[in-house]
Amino acid sequence: MEMKRGHVLAVPFPAQGHITPVHQFCKRLISKGLKTTLALTTFISNSIKPHPSGPVSIATISDGYDHGFDSSGRSFHDYVQSFKTFGSKTIADIIRKHETSDNPITCIVYDSFLPWALDVAREFGLAATPFFTQSCAVNYVYYLSYINNGSLKLPVEEMPFLVLQDLPSFLSAPESYKAYFEMVLQQFTNFQKADFVLVNTFQELELHEMVLLSKVCHVLTIGPTVPSMYLDQRIKSDTNYDLNLFDSQDAAVCTSWLNKRPQGSVVYVAFGSIAKLNNVQMEELASAVCNFSFLWVVRDLEEEKLPSGFLETLDQDKSMVLKWSPQLEVLSNKAIGCFLTHCGWNSTLEALAIGVPMVAMPQWIDQPMDAKYIQDVWKTGVRVKIDNESMIAKREEIEFSIKEVMEGEKGEEMKKNAKKWRDLAVKSLSEGGSTDINIDKFVTKVHNK
Repeated sequence: MEMKRGHVLAVPFPAQGHITPVHQFCKRLISKGLKTTLALTTFISNSIKPHPSGPVSIATISDGYDHGFDSSGRSFHDYVQSFKTFGSKTIADIIRKHETSDNPITCIVYDSFLPWALDVAREFGLAATPFFTQSCAVNYVYYLSYINNGSLKLPVEEMPFLVLQDLPSFLSAPESYKAYFEMVLQQFTNFQKADFVLVNTFQELELHEMVLLSKVCHVLTIGPTVPSMYLDQRIKSDTNYDLNLFDSQDAAVCTSWLNKRPQGSVVYVAFGSIAKLNNVQMEELASAVCNFSFLWVVRDLEEEKLPSGFLETLDQDKSMVLKWSPQLEVLSNKAIGCFLTHCGWNSTLEALAIGVPMVAMPQWIDQPMDAKYIQDVWKTGVRVKIDNESMIAKREEIEFSIKEVMEGEKGEEMKKNAKKWRDLAVKSLSEGGSTDINIDKFVTKVHNK
């Protein structure tokens, strides 16, 4: 009779930037001998249509909006409450369904935005660990805000280099994002009761910040959650992200085009799956990148903001605009000289893990703080200066920042630092590395539950 093994039910928040790292963590757990089931909301599962033969088992749960959330009639606060009500019930149903199987669920790994999942786990006597999809630095600042009723006094004693413009937008402009900020603070209501607190980073990247966070909870750094074949190469089947809400049909065209470009000559421009630039900013950005060879990802809803005639007059030998791209393939292509990014944490980690210097143009949430670390702590890029009157990144500043990264002595230093962080990322995931050891600690807990 086969010996029972630990079984993790993983519950991400239903957004691409949350699903991807949790799913990748599941793959890593499978390589360590655990069984994993990824719980996607019905709407997300229907949108992605995951392949039934994928390495990670897929289950569906409800957030109360199985046909999609219509923000015109409901607030984001309504959505969060609905997810708690329907999610708690349907997660419990999955646990009960597996109770009589050969591999009953022994642990819930839940997105830190869903703190109510810990209560569900405890109801069934299961281990429970929140998964934080942002950096230790950002999470520590959020924690300080939580214990100070949503405010943060500067300077932060343990992080004195932070100024107002470096803080997450929830803190620099709290009135603008009330419902989102409330959800961010809710992460910390019960996290100290969890068995571990998982953070998608690696110890060497954020040692100081990890130590700070470890003083208030049991932190395990388990990142970067980038497919294994781009880093340690210990999981031969882990070559891409698999679950994508966005279509990347242009992948082959994109790769073919990049392969014809000289080494380090292309500026890769991408602002993730959510960030939106206004029309003026899009025009400034378009005017700046036109002076370089570039590959720019412009989502469908953003395309109409491009300057009139921009796409029609594009020199296709020199530059390319896509609706979506296979970002890991792009970043790892020798043609890429720098990554002009919104500094979302997944994109930042990918660039660090692959060793690509960055031009930082943060938009909101955690991105300003990620940009601060890119420029002043990890020293792998520059942050574009914003015009104080218009609050726009002007074309001259964008162009200057790209040149600073792509050319000259400063650029060479950034490339050396980028390689250093890549090497440390690989080491952390390799046998006996900091991340590998932490994942083994987690696996032992789940096996013994």
